[in-house]
Amino acid sequence: MTARPDTMSLLPGFLALVLLSQGCAINTSPTPSRTFPEPSVSATEIIPPTPTATVTKMATATYTPTPTLTTTPKPPTPTSTQVPVEPTATLDFLATISAKIAEPIFSELYEQINPAVVSITTRDKSGETGQGSGFVFDKDGRIITNHHVITRAQSIEVTFSTGVRERAHVVGIESTADLAVIQVERMPEDVNPAILGDSEQLRVGQRVVAIGNPFGLDGTMTSGIVSGLGRTLQADIGSDASSNIPGFSAPDIIQTDAAINPGNSGGPLINLDGEVIGVNKAIYSESGLNSGVGFAIPSNIVKRIVPSLISDGSFEYPYIGISSMGDLTLTEIEALELPHGMGVYVNQVDPKGPAAEAGLQGGTISTGMGSLLAGGDLIVAIDDMPLRGFADLLSYLVNHAQVGQVVQLNILREGEHIRIDVTLAPRPSEQLP
Repeated sequence: MTARPDTMSLLPGFLALVLLSQGCAINTSPTPSRTFPEPSVSATEIIPPTPTATVTKMATATYTPTPTLTTTPKPPTPTSTQVPVEPTATLDFLATISAKIAEPIFSELYEQINPAVVSITTRDKSGETGQGSGFVFDKDGRIITNHHVITRAQSIEVTFSTGVRERAHVVGIESTADLAVIQVERMPEDVNPAILGDSEQLRVGQRVVAIGNPFGLDGTMTSGIVSGLGRTLQADIGSDASSNIPGFSAPDIIQTDAAINPGNSGGPLINLDGEVIGVNKAIYSESGLNSGVGFAIPSNIVKRIVPSLISDGSFEYPYIGISSMGDLTLTEIEALELPHGMGVYVNQVDPKGPAAEAGLQGGTISTGMGSLLAGGDLIVAIDDMPLRGFADLLSYLVNHAQVGQVVQLNILREGEHIRIDVTLAPRPSEQLP
């Protein structure tokens, strides 16, 4: 088990995360023409069953002048029989009705957002081309996309939904979050910027749509749900490893089952209010194609990082200077003799970092389990916010802290609770030794 500084990896090693840009896989030689079958769409109209009317004939009454009292037996009281409804049939009916209601919503979303979505084509030194997606951020022509879409680009061409093409240049990049801002030379007047929503309001199960350019098919829209929240991805997954800081991770990643494929990189993930709540980044796949598990950078991290990319060309991450094992198994918890698995176990401390200066302690006792060392501190809270694991600490640092800020850590050390103040430093360009 290998400790990573200020990072963790949650994904099994036998599967590969695939970046959604088609950058390195596209050759400039002519590509054989492929014919894709036209999708068959079957529209089913739901016709409610026609109620069956039962007609009961009334007996004919004969008028007799001489009044005669006749006792007529009281007819039996009709009884109602409840017809059982098959649950599967009810769910199918509701699903079909829901789909028909959603159709105009999706159409309106597409008409609203698609003009702000662009196709990005890059060319590197060798002449190879790559392709990705992006969306307009402001009226000055700034466009948000992924870092890995443009990382090796010598030239960048942006195509709007109207077919207008413009040259673009890089404004700023951030490799850990896999974000970049580019700017076109001329902004079409009829294009309005996309609106960034609040990703903290997302819930698993919410409907979302993705718009981008998979396989170069401009303006493709797919739909799905938010299938997971709070994922953590290594920074070198979905990015150009040669230009990335190894060992660091991006927190709060959104997981979705909306179909995203190579070429969707940098495109928006949108809620049903028409707000961008994520930037599509990667897929989890064995084949390299969509497998129903895609990942997007949350909009709140975009809001946090992009202003610095525009003003400074980069973003400065706050840094504590520890490495952790991430989520611990029961066997590891027992080997470390921890009272529970909640919190951030400090496996190593950067001797030149803020944590060492503040007095945090890493492990020193071999457990016989690779690089896992016992005797380290267990961080259970930061600024009185409880920490379930390393992902919570990363999320707090990225979203709520800044360089130079003093944070208070609640530590469990040898059975005793102590508080330690740490002054956050800029994150270094190299991983821990």
